[in-house]
Amino acid sequence: MTTSKAAPTRVGDHESDDPQGRQLDSSLVLIMLLLLVVVLQGPIRRALSAPVMQSWMTVFVAVVVQALPFLVLGVLLSAIIAVFVPPSFFARALPRRPALAVPVAGMAGAVLPGCECASVPVAGALVRRGVTPAAALAFLLSAPAINPIVLTATAVAFPGNPRMVLARFVASLLVACAMGWLWQRLGRTDWLRLPAHPSLDGLSRGAAFWGSVRHDVMHAGGFLVVGAMVAATLKAVVPTGWLQTAADSPVVSILALAFLAVVLSICSEADAFVAASLSQFSLTARLAFLVVGPMIDLKLFAMQAATFGRGFALRFAPATFTLAVLVSALVGAVLL
Repeated sequence: MTTSKAAPTRVGDHESDDPQGRQLDSSLVLIMLLLLVVVLQGPIRRALSAPVMQSWMTVFVAVVVQALPFLVLGVLLSAIIAVFVPPSFFARALPRRPALAVPVAGMAGAVLPGCECASVPVAGALVRRGVTPAAALAFLLSAPAINPIVLTATAVAFPGNPRMVLARFVASLLVACAMGWLWQRLGRTDWLRLPAHPSLDGLSRGAAFWGSVRHDVMHAGGFLVVGAMVAATLKAVVPTGWLQTAADSPVVSILALAFLAVVLSICSEADAFVAASLSQFSLTARLAFLVVGPMIDLKLFAMQAATFGRGFALRFAPATFTLAVLVSALVGAVLL
């Protein structure tokens, strides 16, 4: 019995030493990598000076610099609304009839700035406080797509195409209202899980505000960088003929940019600048990129599943994507 007790103790002692060795090894690896960068700075400098890399850096920096002010402003306003505007305000402001509450909630997105990262918890708070789910879902889809920050960023990104702003507003609002009415008609209560209290509950307003700002900046900023990198790569590395082949087909171009919006998961305050850089594609295809992205992408699917349940997300996301693509094509054909 004594031997059996001593053995785990000796094993535990060895295991406690292992993390120190791993930390030491990690430090050595980091130092070796830094030394390697210093030794290879000549080849690295030559690689960065290549025309392809210069073109890549130009597009990347241009997209990030143009989008960053709108991203920061949107995050700040989103945090203000999430923290200082009580969710009960929306419940009082909406009509009692669900059919009328849906378009009112959709239009509310036009005056309440906020990115899609903020719209999901706000919609969850609305449902938790008794707002009809159809209206809450309409707000969830419209707020990140047609708020003043996003529309202003779209106007700046497309200075020669003012109709793009109108087309984005109309298409996004139509999709938001249609999905709200569709949920009211076909949705079932067992598909929608009642959201839990948000993690910011119980904090002071100042702590909740800065916590929301830090969260959104880290997430939205990271996706902006990834989106800018992909846009720059498409612009500088992918052969023009390939992009042109996809862009020449109206159906393929719309589907390609719609799926790209889902994969990139760019914040809505910045996606217009990425779309503007994809100049090989038609305005209608880029409209699909702008309509689909704020409504359903990889991060939004995860957030919707975490807030309302996986069963809800598995039904809501494909329907939203399909309707957003169809409405974008129709509105683009009429307005663009």
